[in-house]
Amino acid sequence: MDAEQVVLQVNGAPVQGPAHKKLLDFLREDLRLTAAKNGCGSGACGACTVLLDGKPQRSCIPTLAKLANKQVITLEGLSPREQGVYAFAFAETGAVQCGFCIPGMVMSAKALLDRNPDPDDEAIRKGIRANMCRCTGYVKIQDGIRYAARLFREQTPVPQPAFTGALGENFHRVDAVAKTLGTGKYVDDLVFEGMLHASAVRSAYPRARVLKIDTAQAKAHPDCVAVLTAEDVPGNIKIGHLAFLSDYDVLIAEGGITRFIGDTLAVAVGTRKETLNEIKELVYVEYEVLEPLTSPRAAMAKGAPLIHAKERNILSHEHLVRGDADAVLAQSAHVVTRHYSVPFTEHAFMEPECAIALPDGDRGITLYSAGQSIYDEQRECARMLGIAPEQVHVKGQLVGGGFGGKEDMSVQHHACLAAWCLKKPVKVLLSRQESINLHPKRHAMEMDFTTGCDAAGKLTAMKAVIVADTGAYASLGGPVLQRACTHAAGPYNYQVIDIDGKAVYTNNPPGGAFRGFGVCQSCFATENNLNLLAEHLGISPWEIRYRNAIRPGQVLPNGQIAGDDVELEACLKAVQETYDQARSQGKAVGIACALKNAGIGVGLPDIGRCILSVEQGMIHIRTSAACIGQGLATVTTQIVCETLKIPPEKVVAEPPDTRRTPNSGTTTASRQTLFTGEATRQAALKLKAALEAAGKDLARLEGQEFFAEFSGVTDPMGSDKPNPVSHLAYGYAATVVILEDTGKVEKIIAAYDLGTVVNPRAAEGQIEGGILMGMGYALTEDFPLEGGYPKVKYGTLGLIRATEAPPMEILLIQPKNPAPPAYGAKGVGELATIPVCPAITGAYYAKDRTLRSKLPMEDTFYRKK
Repeated sequence: MDAEQVVLQVNGAPVQGPAHKKLLDFLREDLRLTAAKNGCGSGACGACTVLLDGKPQRSCIPTLAKLANKQVITLEGLSPREQGVYAFAFAETGAVQCGFCIPGMVMSAKALLDRNPDPDDEAIRKGIRANMCRCTGYVKIQDGIRYAARLFREQTPVPQPAFTGALGENFHRVDAVAKTLGTGKYVDDLVFEGMLHASAVRSAYPRARVLKIDTAQAKAHPDCVAVLTAEDVPGNIKIGHLAFLSDYDVLIAEGGITRFIGDTLAVAVGTRKETLNEIKELVYVEYEVLEPLTSPRAAMAKGAPLIHAKERNILSHEHLVRGDADAVLAQSAHVVTRHYSVPFTEHAFMEPECAIALPDGDRGITLYSAGQSIYDEQRECARMLGIAPEQVHVKGQLVGGGFGGKEDMSVQHHACLAAWCLKKPVKVLLSRQESINLHPKRHAMEMDFTTGCDAAGKLTAMKAVIVADTGAYASLGGPVLQRACTHAAGPYNYQVIDIDGKAVYTNNPPGGAFRGFGVCQSCFATENNLNLLAEHLGISPWEIRYRNAIRPGQVLPNGQIAGDDVELEACLKAVQETYDQARSQGKAVGIACALKNAGIGVGLPDIGRCILSVEQGMIHIRTSAACIGQGLATVTTQIVCETLKIPPEKVVAEPPDTRRTPNSGTTTASRQTLFTGEATRQAALKLKAALEAAGKDLARLEGQEFFAEFSGVTDPMGSDKPNPVSHLAYGYAATVVILEDTGKVEKIIAAYDLGTVVNPRAAEGQIEGGILMGMGYALTEDFPLEGGYPKVKYGTLGLIRATEAPPMEILLIQPKNPAPPAYGAKGVGELATIPVCPAITGAYYAKDRTLRSKLPMEDTFYRKK
């Protein structure tokens, strides 16, 4: 045996591999055991967990040199009984969302249950404390482990439940089993014959003129196939998520000026992933270093250099005015003004960005991707290659979390460019640190808010000035600013506003879409002002919200008349008893409300599309709408079952594919349940009519397709209508946070109006995950920058682990009169997060009467001064 080879046992069989290789890479690349995932590569996330001599081990850490004669068990090595129990338990309890963390969770659960078959809640939390989840809030995962433990202890056969798929049923996610067992495919799980690997050479400076790029030494590396530069781009060098504002450089050419450290100067392509960094280090770049603009204040200063051709570096300016705020505030009985400051924050989705592109004969390129819209990717990559969009065939794979962070191009364009130039399959996979450094973040904002009310506690007017750091590129900075402004006054019944917002280019990493889409920031400000007004009035924070809560038929601050589906009052009543009881016990308790639009709105095209086709006796649901963890395929399946009264076993939800599935828009703005859900319902009604005409014999419809689309009609920003329709629907929420005497969060109780609840358990899981994300935003998460350089790693982002997650109680408010679209269902993905942060701030204010107006909050149980 070669001296550099090591023998170990994997799933009971002897194998050998190179001593220098990391265990995770050996499992995934050499043995093709891909259940263990590479989430961070630094031992911080736990997605790669396996058992090493019976103990949980993060497999991205040890090399094989340390594992001679050791026993390794992967998820693939569990017995059929174990796999069956975990698959059912996790599906039954709703433990699976994006699924990327789940195989690692299962292996940690096995290690726990092997040594403790009847663990209590604390033992379960400790058992998975090394495993990170960004979707679920850990509650449902703990439920799944508890259920699995009972099935093992009692030697109970795995249940075989029968589902109708009807609305309101806790139907198992259609992808739960595949994700739990690690058999579902994410892009990095795919391998193609002759596949090359590529990685970007990025700017060493946030702002610098590129004087020279010399690739000669890199090309001489034995593993190098090519080093691509700007001159190799056959089409447009500029792309962008918003087609009319394509300002993102595919590559920076010699003579160009970099805009942040994520800018790409060259793309190195090699035969081996392991030597890509060696090749990249051989690319010589000569710079003229320039002073970066690292704050909106500096960027807007007189004489500041322009990052793009925008006056004063202002990407977008919004000014929303209704009534005369100054005059009304001057007459108000109580007025408060405060400044609020919030940082960039990182999505930290579990799956780092990855794409594979390969030549598609003479037709163009096939792209395997995990973004939030296959048609956005198709359009941008085609623009770069200078070909028709139809020549880029995009096939969506499982998405390991997104939260808005996978709306922009990150790796797809570089994979397509390399595959196009070299006529070979090419994979581009970001390291976790690359992902942190370059993809767009939640916007940092500086905000001045003034809010007034009358002597009875009725809100009268508000003024706000919002300045958002949109970073180096536009991304979705303009729409994010719009949502921050349109939602800034909150879900309350008053109509006098003056909101001025600017999104400003800087040399920081870009700001873009992130769960809440600007509303997390402005809600934090306006809800804290309400607490101060309540104190002036001598009433409770709950009371001021109840007096002003928007009700059906009333007018929102943006002028839109609230529909009959509004249930904010019911949300507040649902949490009232808990809130009052906690106060009566002397506990520090906070409350906040929020609203969030479902759909893009503001007069822009917003269309959901679906095809139902009958193929081999099955009904295929075909829509491009991406599932990023929220369970969209399950939602559409239940809508089809509800409409047609057929069992879910007769339904197949296809993955997104530009040649099979119609364009249903981006998974963003909490829109897919409503828009694609309604398109699916309408297509199902057409199929139902055809089925009735065919004597309910599905076989007679074989090969037929039933297409439907649903378009939301709204009014543009600045409409002169007295009551413009800004968005088709809104969801509403009221959240209560109770603190222990130490300042630790004791419990979070939240009531949500999300319309008709398609799948209660799935909705609860979405909310629990959103609550924990909001808690992190308030207390622990940060994205420090120095001179345009991120000073953070995955393990220092401040993400909350299972042992730190508080108990949560979720109250789903049922609509009184549900009606189409989508049977009255509204999205909850973003709304889940928004009110949590100000509710926590309010609880701390109740505790010590100190307003913490900067995030993450300091002088708390979680973060000292």
